[in-house]
This record gives sequence, C-alpha cells and structure tokens, in this order.
Amino acid sequence: MHRLFVAIRPPADQRAYLISLMAGVDGARWQDDAQLHLTLRFIGEVDRHGANDIADALTGIRFAPFDIRLSGVGSFDRKGVVDTLWAGVQPRDPLAALHKKVDRACVSTGLEPESRAYLPHVTLARFGRTGAFIDPFLARHAGLAAAPFRVDGFTLYESRIGHGGATYHPVEEYPATA
Repeated sequence: MHRLFVAIRPPADQRAYLISLMAGVDGARWQDDAQLHLTLRFIGEVDRHGANDIADALTGIRFAPFDIRLSGVGSFDRKGVVDTLWAGVQPRDPLAALHKKVDRACVSTGLEPESRAYLPHVTLARFGRTGAFIDPFLARHAGLAAAPFRVDGFTLYESRIGHGGATYHPVEEYPATA
C-alpha cells in the first residue's frame, strides 16, 4: 500500500524562514525542512494500481503559474485540543482552484471527493493529545508575512511512517502550463 498526498513545496528560503520561527511552544513536535509543504489533497492509502491511476490522472491538470506568500499563523484543534500549528498562505483563490482540479483528478480514479473545507497552510508543529498553550506564539507571529514565491508546479508524494515520524518521498512532479 502507498500513503499518498499532493502538495506544493515552498522554496528553500521560505522554508528557512519558517524554521526560524519554530520555538517557544512546550510540547511542540516541530516539522523539519523535509516535512514543510502545502497540501493540495491528502489521498491516503491506495494499492500500486490506484497509485499509478492517480499519478496518470494528475498529468491532465492544467494551470498557469501563480504567486503566493506566507501570511499569518493559526491552529487546528481536535475535540477542543490544539493538535496543529500552521502558517497561512495568501491569496487563497488560486490554491483553491488548483485544489479543486487535483480533487477532480483523484475522484476520476475512484476516490471519494475531499469532504473537508480547504484551508491552504504549511504545518509548523504537531502536538500530542494534551495539546499546548500556543497563544504567545500566535500573538508573536500574527503579522507573519513573507515575500511572494512562484508556484510553478506540484508534486505527488508518498508518506512513509517510521520510528522517527513521517518521511516524504516525491513520486512524480507536475509542472504548471504556461
């Protein structure tokens, strides 16, 4: 089985900027450089044939390159307990449009459509079941803003879970169409 997702990898300077922010929250499991990405669609576990079908379907996606920038921070919670700290991304519209195209390509292979609302973000940290007190971090970085960067493609990744956490391996890259 292959655990897949589709994502955009920010450039090295943007990842370095995010890494420079990662401190000051007890219990945070900070992402490392290799884990920083902006998910377009989580796919989950599929067999080899399904993975090949998804990879083929994604080749049909056409989109023009566009610019985005890191902007603000936030969190997700599960049952009232903070479990994820993230950096936001603006503008959201071109990402939402690309997300819809990726989702349609995945659905064409027999997957269920994405049921959650799409909120583009880059995960910075994860927390255990006890959550964390993140208010000082959110206040300190509320004005997070970075220089724009060009999205000129996306990647299909395989996630492998091991003792040290998840590692992400590019399966195939899909360039933007001019």
